[in-house]
Parts: sequence; C-alpha cells; structure tokens
Amino acid sequence: MYEGRIINILHKDNVKITNGYTLNESIRMELKSRFTDSNVHEIISKVLDSDLEDIGKRVEPINLNIKNILVTGGAGFIGSFLVRKLVISYPEFNIVVVDKLDYCGSLNNLKMIKGMPNYSFIKGDITSSDFMTFILKEKKIDTIYHLAAQTHVDNSFGDSFEFTKNNILGTHVLLEAAKVHNIKRFIHVSTDEVYGEVAKTSPDCHEESILAPSNPYSATKAAAECLVKAYHKSFGLPIIITRSNNIYGPYQYPEKICSKFICSLIRGGKCYIHGDGSNSRKYLYVGDLINALDLILHLGHIGEIYNIGTNFEISNLDLAKIFLQQFNISERDQHNYLEFVQDRPFNDRRYSVDYTKLKELGWKPKVSWEDGIKKTIAWYKKNCDKWWGDISNALVPHPLKTLPQSLDDYNYL
Repeated sequence: MYEGRIINILHKDNVKITNGYTLNESIRMELKSRFTDSNVHEIISKVLDSDLEDIGKRVEPINLNIKNILVTGGAGFIGSFLVRKLVISYPEFNIVVVDKLDYCGSLNNLKMIKGMPNYSFIKGDITSSDFMTFILKEKKIDTIYHLAAQTHVDNSFGDSFEFTKNNILGTHVLLEAAKVHNIKRFIHVSTDEVYGEVAKTSPDCHEESILAPSNPYSATKAAAECLVKAYHKSFGLPIIITRSNNIYGPYQYPEKICSKFICSLIRGGKCYIHGDGSNSRKYLYVGDLINALDLILHLGHIGEIYNIGTNFEISNLDLAKIFLQQFNISERDQHNYLEFVQDRPFNDRRYSVDYTKLKELGWKPKVSWEDGIKKTIAWYKKNCDKWWGDISNALVPHPLKTLPQSLDDYNYL
C-alpha cells in the first residue's frame, strides 16, 4: 500500500562543481572502466571534478555480503559525501538514499550523480515504521548507514522534543525494521559529544569510556546508541557504532561554526563568539571521515565502536581569527568582525577521543587543516548564497527554531 507514496525525486540538471582539485587521468579512466554504460562517464567526471579527493580509492577486498545499501540522511552534509563516494567507487553496490529533506539537507548535494544506475533517492521520514519496513523489503536492503538525525546543539536547547523524535524514535524504528529484515550490517553514525566534556588534564576518551552527555542533542545520540547496542545484545543485530570529532568541509549547512563563520564573512558580517571563545574543538575534514566510514563498512568488526578523530584542536576564538586571516582582514581590523555573545546554557569546554582502534584498521587523517579549510572556503565563495536558499536565519548568534504556539502546530506521531 505504500508503493504509491514512494516519491523518487528527480534532480535538476547536473552542474559542474569544482574547487580546483584535479585527479590523475589514469584514476579517471580506471573509475570509468568500472561502469560498462558509457552514458554514465560524464556523470563520473562531474563527481571527480568536485571535492571528493579520495573518490578513486576503495577498500579491497570488498565485503562480498553487500549488495544494497541504505543511507539515511543521505542528502545532508556527511551523508551526501558518503553517497557520492559509494556510488562512484562501488558500481557493484546499489545505493538507496532516504531523506526527508529537512532544512539542512538538499538535493543539490546529490545532483551530480543523477542518472547513475546504482543510485536512487526516496523522500521519506525514518520515524514512519510502515514506510521504513516497506523500503527495506522493496529495495532488498542488506546494509544500513544510519546518519539521519537532528544535529545542531543550539537547536536542541530550544526544540529538544524534535531531537527526541528524530534521533531516538527514528533510530528505534530503523532498528526494528532492520531486525525483521535480517540486515547484515547496521552502521550507526554517532558523535564524540556522547562522552561529554574532557578536561585538558584527562586522558582521551576510548570506546569503552562512560557516556556523559551534557546537552539535549548529545543525550539523544547517547540514548540512540543504547538502543543500537541493546538490539545487538538482545537480537544479535550486526551493528557497528562510530563516534567522530567535529566535521567540516564543503556542503555543510551554515549553522555549524566553520561554515557559519565563512558564510558570514563572505556576506561582510561578523563572527559571533559564544562566551569568551576559549572552548575548543577538534576538526576533521569530511573526506577523511568518509574514508573511515568506507573502511569500517568492509573491515570493521561487528559489535564494535570506533572513534574517528584528529589531533588538530583549536579554540573558537582562534578559529575565528584564522578565518579572518583567510579573508585578508588585518589584525588591526579584526575587532570589527568579532562579536562576543551570550554563551549556550551549557557549553562543553572540549572533546577528545582516542582513535587507536581505527588506526589499527589502517586509517589515519590525510587532509591537513590548511588544505581542508582552503578547499572549504573556495567552495562557499561560489555556492553559499545559492545552495540552500535564504540562510540569513542560520547566521544569527543564536538560531533557535521557533516552537509551536498551539496544539494545531504539532504533527502527531
């Protein structure tokens, strides 16, 4: 009965998106040779001309148990990077994206792979049990990357119920559907924020560290992890959990600090600093994260948790100053582009993870902060004013979502 409700979204015309990166021609030819249909070669070239620096590298030998992969949240920042990588690198896999196209997701993130024979997009909400059960059955899904989530901490302080619905209920619905359909691998993408604040004098958090989330967002992600682990213990669901540091790069909706500072400066605005700016974070380029998720798909051990980290750490204030330098704003004039605003209700001082377990699988970050941020800024200079439509509300100091004013404003489950 749900077949008529499945909407295969047609993307707009393909466009060439580039940040100046050029792949070796031999890699291009090798990738194209994986697809027998010559009509897809132009599409492959468009993706290779984008910012997927490691698109030509795939894990060998591949996991032979994989045929049909579902990526939830595949139109978002991280999800779309993952989808493009899988579609181009693994023609033997069918990649199915389910995304409800919330404010931070966009089909622009996927339009360069329109027409690829091993890719399909379906608009839908993971909190619908009947919908997700139908998708897993109809598409014969055997592997799931679960990325769909509400992720912006600021929004979680003002609209925490939406985080509970999407991050906990949505995960539970997906787990139940996965159990029924005997999914072979369920990769749950989480965050380092579930560990809570890590003092400078404390050791880095390892995968067995106690979870101590301190804001509504991280609490819902930790709760979702508990469900994932419970389904592994109770029903033998073959799960893997990942927890990563802060991720930055092109295609990120400008509510997160790096993309927000960049887009604000492009528009001649300011960098708004929460509190005194001494809170620090570690930043990992999105391409490195995608390579980690790819590696875990093939070589990760069932039931394990993998931290995905980096050693590059910087305070929020110093981060803003780096961006000001990138925009050629002199040190003398920087005070005109910095504004200190009220801090969050609670703001963890820092996070830090030990990612030794993942390094033992053969992964390490490859893109330096300097290279990653140059590519990111170049992309936003070309695209930030047209990619998502009006982003003005995202660039204010505290972009809290408006709460419903009456019962009529609620969508009941």
